[in-house]
Amino acid sequence: MKPADLIIPISARRSAENLTSAFIVPSTQAMNTFSVPKNARKAVVSISACGQATEEFWWSNVLTSDSNTFGNETTLYGHSAFREIELLIDGYVAGVAWPFPAIFPGGVVPGFWRPIVRIDAFDLREDEIVITPFIPMLSDGREHSFEIRVTGLDSIQNGEPKQTSVIGSNWVVTGKVFFWLDDDVTVTTSTLPKLSTPQPSISLKSSRQQGTHGTVSFLNYSLDVSRNLSIESTIVTSVGPQTVYWKQDRVFSNVGTLSHQDNEQVIWQITHGRDEDSSGYARTFRYPLQVTWSYNAPPDGNVTINAEIDRAKITQQLGDLAFPNEWKTFDHGRLVSGCHGEPGFLGSTINSRQNGTASYLSVPAEKQSYGSGTTEQRFVLSGVGVAPIARVQGGTSADGIVGHGSEELYRRHIQATNDSAAYDEEVFGGWVKHTD
Repeated sequence: MKPADLIIPISARRSAENLTSAFIVPSTQAMNTFSVPKNARKAVVSISACGQATEEFWWSNVLTSDSNTFGNETTLYGHSAFREIELLIDGYVAGVAWPFPAIFPGGVVPGFWRPIVRIDAFDLREDEIVITPFIPMLSDGREHSFEIRVTGLDSIQNGEPKQTSVIGSNWVVTGKVFFWLDDDVTVTTSTLPKLSTPQPSISLKSSRQQGTHGTVSFLNYSLDVSRNLSIESTIVTSVGPQTVYWKQDRVFSNVGTLSHQDNEQVIWQITHGRDEDSSGYARTFRYPLQVTWSYNAPPDGNVTINAEIDRAKITQQLGDLAFPNEWKTFDHGRLVSGCHGEPGFLGSTINSRQNGTASYLSVPAEKQSYGSGTTEQRFVLSGVGVAPIARVQGGTSADGIVGHGSEELYRRHIQATNDSAAYDEEVFGGWVKHTD
């Protein structure tokens, strides 16, 4: 993999003032304007986006029209449980990222994350978007705008849903534009991009069940979103004309129930999709999430929180863009002797799943709090495609991601109970390290 020849940030650019250069959305517009090299032959944008404050648990939000379902004393966070991060070039949608529902260590109930932390806690992955089809438009020597926008959903008066950039506070976002330059210094030319970027298809339902004295006992809601993007152009470099494209397919579903004055919530959510470009790069992903929690805080009494979580991040990536594929960064020297050689994988799959239960108790009279929990995590990294290893398995995984044939490189299974690891198994290509 050849590194990029030039990297330009999409950031607030405040390091000279000793301040963070991350944009805080939506209070600021995450946009930069700059010119790009005239001889670019490939371009990729990476996006980092993380919800904070009232957007920390965006995946548990409801429609703004339902935010006062349980009365004015309880205000629910709105703009729906759907978030889309859009990349816009000169106002045109160049690609999207549908975020993984990250949960910070301590989130929901602290007992989940001792000592296991949430998926991607130490490596919040950046989504990558190929913008090579825009190169003919960008190679004119003029300045062009690059904007990262975070959107949610709201309903309008007739009940029809609409996408909106008016969301809660706040998202921390930055981006980087990676350019690979042609060896020839001639200007990259040819057709302007053909854009097929229709608005998302959205379906939503919301209903309320009345309780005693005219109050609402249950709020039930469901939300389904799908989107398909395709951007294509022909570029002419020193090696001649080439048709380039970027395609994205996305599907999202969120079903939830709120009850007991917003003190109990059940959420079932799944996000899945596929990205591909003309170079042979392809990435598929699934982000299933199920959360159940209850909260009780009587006047002058003890505060209790109980919750269950089952979540996963399942990805398969063939090829690489700005960042090297996972199999390339893995230490193949850790594999059992005779089970590895010079690797030659086409890509990799990662299956990381967490599930557990946790409780929290706060006793104001004692000025003390207590927590307990059990969390289990399974992580598997496999190389995909042609490899010099005999043990190659083909077919489709139980999680629905199609493989060309894979070789397991690393596996970890760990269970933690009440701040201690009760079980820990680590596998490097057949060599097992077991602790319990």
